[in-house]
Amino acid sequence: QVQLVESGGGLVQAGGSLRLSCVFSGRTFSRYNMGWFRQAPGKEREFVARISRSGVNTYYTDSVKGRFTISRDNAKNTVYLQMNSLKPEDTAVYYCAADSTLYGSSRSADFASWGQGTQVTVSS
Repeated sequence: QVQLVESGGGLVQAGGSLRLSCVFSGRTFSRYNMGWFRQAPGKEREFVARISRSGVNTYYTDSVKGRFTISRDNAKNTVYLQMNSLKPEDTAVYYCAADSTLYGSSRSADFASWGQGTQVTVSS
């Protein structure tokens, strides 16, 4: 089965940057669309960004457009989330997820495999 391991979270001041990584194993990485979600305390998990199998197509939630960049390296079985100009409202646990649907999705229900999450805390 698919296994996902995130890393790269931490504590950063507002305006700073972090890069999250997610290493995929167990299946053929290039057959999966990949996504990042986040969950803040007391809130539901929300979609952040996703990337197609080839890496050509990317999608973002409006609140992170222009600040976050999702990318993937199919040779390294890894997906990344570069986060710049971080804000306190970006504080959350960030999850990597894998989606094998044909056209990709932004719905968490369509992602069958999830990582354990990595904490991102942005101080004001």
